[in-house]
Parts: sequence; C-alpha cells; structure tokens
Amino acid sequence: MVVPVSLVQYQIPLKHNIMKKLITLITIFLFTTPHLLADNLKFSNSENGFLGMWTFDIDGGGIGWLNVHQEGDYLDAELLWIGGSVTPVSHVYLADENTLVVTRTNEVKRNDTRKHTITSTLRITRNGDEITGTMTGPHWDGPGENVSTIKGKRLAPVGPAPDLSQVKYGKKIKLFNGKNLNGWRPIDPKKANGFKVEDGQLVNNPVQPKDGHHISYGNLRTEQEFEDFNLKLEVNVPKGNNSGIYLRGLYEIQVVDSYGKPLDPHNMGALYSRITPSEGAEKPAGEWQTLDITLVDRHVTVIFNGKKIIDNQPVDGPTGGAISSDVFAPGPIYLQGDHGNVAYRNIVLTPVL
Repeated sequence: MVVPVSLVQYQIPLKHNIMKKLITLITIFLFTTPHLLADNLKFSNSENGFLGMWTFDIDGGGIGWLNVHQEGDYLDAELLWIGGSVTPVSHVYLADENTLVVTRTNEVKRNDTRKHTITSTLRITRNGDEITGTMTGPHWDGPGENVSTIKGKRLAPVGPAPDLSQVKYGKKIKLFNGKNLNGWRPIDPKKANGFKVEDGQLVNNPVQPKDGHHISYGNLRTEQEFEDFNLKLEVNVPKGNNSGIYLRGLYEIQVVDSYGKPLDPHNMGALYSRITPSEGAEKPAGEWQTLDITLVDRHVTVIFNGKKIIDNQPVDGPTGGAISSDVFAPGPIYLQGDHGNVAYRNIVLTPVL
C-alpha cells in the first residue's frame, strides 16, 4: 500500500498529540484521585456532624435513640425505635452534609417457601445539635405506608463514673404501702390495668380471655418523680413470665424467668439490651428475689440476690419502652404490666441529695 506523502508527514505528529493528551489525562487522574478520596474521607469524618448519640421523640408516642460512629472508611450505627432492643442498622450514609439516611430491615415469613424483607427508611436532617426526620416503611399487615416524624437532639457523653462512696442520701420513701395503689397510677388510662394488691404484694396478672379476644394491658408508674436514687425491692417471677422495672421511666432493669440460662443482656437484672450481668444470680422461678439498684449520673449499679452484677456502669441511652427522651429530667419508677404475671413487695426508694 502506498501512503500519500501528506499523511506520512503528519503521522508521527498525530500520534505524538494523542500520546500527549493521554499522558495529560493519566497525570490528572493520578494526582487528583487521591485528593478526591481524601476530600470524601474528610467529609465523612471531620465534617460529619452526625457522629455521636442522639435521642428523639416519635410522633404518636415513643422514644428513639441513635448512635452514629465511623468505622474505618464507612459509617455504622445502632438504633432503638420505640420498643425492643438496641440493634445495628442495615445501612447508614450521608446524603449531604446535613442529611443522614438510615435503613432498618425485618424479615417476614410469608409461607413455607417465601420470605420478604421489609425495609424502613429514616431520613434525618440536622440543624446544629437538633434533628428532625421521617421514618417511612410499608404496613406489616396490608397495603399502605407507615410514616412517622421525629424530633430530637444530640446526647451529651455519659462522662466518668461517680464516686459512689461520696454519695449522700436523703430520707427513705416507701413506694408501696402493701394495702392499696396509693401513689401509683396507670401510664395509659385507656389500657387495662392488671395490677392489684394481694396479701401485701403488688401483683400483676394480665389475664387474656379464652375466646381469643386480646386485651391490651398497660404499665404502672409512681405519682412521684425522682432524679438519682437507690431502689430496693423484692420480686417473684413465676415460670416463663416477664416484666421490667424502669428507672426514671428511662432505663429498664429486666425482670424475667432466666434461671439457668447463659449470660445475656436480656436476662434478669440486666439493663435491657444494653448491659449484660457479670454473672448469673437468678433463683428458680417462683422464689422471692432481691434487687438493689443505684442510679447516679447516668451510671447504674445492680446488686441481685446479694451479688453485684452491674458495677457503676455507664448507660448510653434509653431502653425500649422509655417514656422520655430527656435523660436529664426527673422521672417515675414504672413497672411493666403488659408481659406477664409477677409480684413485687417492699419497694423502698432513697433519693440522692
């Protein structure tokens, strides 16, 4: 093949131009990519104003808690939504500097061969140390969507453990007189009350009718509200039953028949889903057991049947079923009444001065 002179003259310069452009593009890529990655990492770290813990109120009732933290090159988080346990989220990411998106999933078995994963999405907007947002997800039992709005604020770090040897207490308060429910009231008066006094004991028995009709039972709280305190009581849990003691309406000390079970943050005496007892101290179901609980400066100590199973440990946030998102406000002692049969007696609170 004969190549025209004109093309021969420009062939090398043409290739030279292409190579120059290619080298320029490679140079730009090599020098700018690390900076772009660094900028992205900087955005996800130092400029991420969502890092830390947040508490929020959920419209229609209920409390939430969110902990956002950086793990290497990705974000992670744990979420508490109204009830149940604190659980890792399915995913969390920054949509922009002031918008965080959190997803949580639940698997639902439809039949023997089919399962669905239900995804709910929480989209949060931050303004300084305050947040607003919307949780959206499908109805569990039919068409349509559940939409809930939230409003909350940043939760300050717990801080160092207090020196309990320096704590001074006031006069003891007998919360239960052994005769009636004076000093107590239902949290939700619209729900059935399963609590009554029998033989000097405060007994809860949320009986369900045999016809299959479900009765929704409520929880019982003190009229008085408290800040820091020591709480002593005795409790009797029949086999297979469940209840809970809420400190200031925020933190649940688990009451459940867990005798003989491996250590778990859902066992008797645990701070529900947050702090696992250091050892098992349960007695068999149906026996009276003692709890000696101290709450000071967002730190909890639990002495269960004479054994210290939680030793002045920090509490990062509310537990499921909390009635307030403000961990610094006074609150009631409340007893969970919607789970099972349980009896209490000798309930005495001593406030910290």
